[in-house]
Amino acid sequence: MTLTRTDKAKTLIINKPEENAQAIQFCHDYLHAKPQQRYVFGRNEYAQSIADLVDVGFFIDDFTEESTYLGKPIIKTEDIPCNALVVVAVALGRPLTVAKKLSVIGIRHISYFEFYQYSGLDLLAVTFWDTFESDFRAHEDKYRCLFERLEDDESKRIFKRIINFRLSADLAYMSGFTDRQKEQYFEDFLGLKVRNEVFVDVGGFDGFTSLEFIRRCPDYQGVYFFEPELKNMDIAKSRLDGYENIHFLQKGLSNKNDIVRFSIGGSSSAISADGEIEIKVDALDNLIDAAVTFIKMDIEGAEGLAIDGARQTIATSHPRLAICVYHKADDMWKIAEQVLSIRQDYKIYLRHYTEGVTETVMFFVPD
Repeated sequence: MTLTRTDKAKTLIINKPEENAQAIQFCHDYLHAKPQQRYVFGRNEYAQSIADLVDVGFFIDDFTEESTYLGKPIIKTEDIPCNALVVVAVALGRPLTVAKKLSVIGIRHISYFEFYQYSGLDLLAVTFWDTFESDFRAHEDKYRCLFERLEDDESKRIFKRIINFRLSADLAYMSGFTDRQKEQYFEDFLGLKVRNEVFVDVGGFDGFTSLEFIRRCPDYQGVYFFEPELKNMDIAKSRLDGYENIHFLQKGLSNKNDIVRFSIGGSSSAISADGEIEIKVDALDNLIDAAVTFIKMDIEGAEGLAIDGARQTIATSHPRLAICVYHKADDMWKIAEQVLSIRQDYKIYLRHYTEGVTETVMFFVPD
């Protein structure tokens, strides 16, 4: 069954993005300033994207001992001159925190989202930002129906803010969000039990999430830990050493048994046609016979394939699900439709765990 629109869907308010005159003026001033006046806060792929197109004078990083980046000096926040123009290239974790810090000391700045929107430069898009608006316009009924299906007011508030943020590039919509990644995946509405839970950690990375599960459910029945990257697997095994009934599976999840290319990138490692190594993948339904009670998935855009490969498990065990929905433009509505096509009897919640674009999780709780 697919999502269909109802009359109540009109309650989702999408604000018409307004042209930001202040951001436009900042971009003009930045691009016409002398190089020594141009600063970029952060060192990442977005900072490099700016530096590839603009002669940047300095980079700002408060958490490194290195002195240069891309051949330019690195300075601390406390050393920024009062006439500096700063583009905050922190797009993922704490852009609001950085913006507040710069505002307190009176430094003119702009977010990467606004710079991407108004500079006119061919900058690197933040995840799927270059395709989200077209997807939203083409499938607005899907988004509105999903909004109405969300279970609580907090989910709806989060949904509104995220959609409006993606459409406008206005970081003000993210006001109120904080970096809560240590709390990610574990919400009270899940109703996790102290004993007999069976947890499937898909994209287990370094074992932190599985350890958090064990802390909350100490008398668990079993943990199935999926992580294709050997280095991450070794760290996880060390972290989880001494705990019983943990099944380590060094492979990725998909909808069939296969060998695929894989790009190594720590927590952002992902299946990629240009990946430097090969990994084994398989369907969850082929690998686990246990009555699963909770599945978490964060696999950098391959969630849809993994859900397809877990259809039998979801249909028969009716587990709680925590699925990341921020890797692709259409993740929110497509993943909701996909899960509901397997079983309709789920309550849907949405939570967001950073100040930026990452770590949006959709929860499916058995009704």
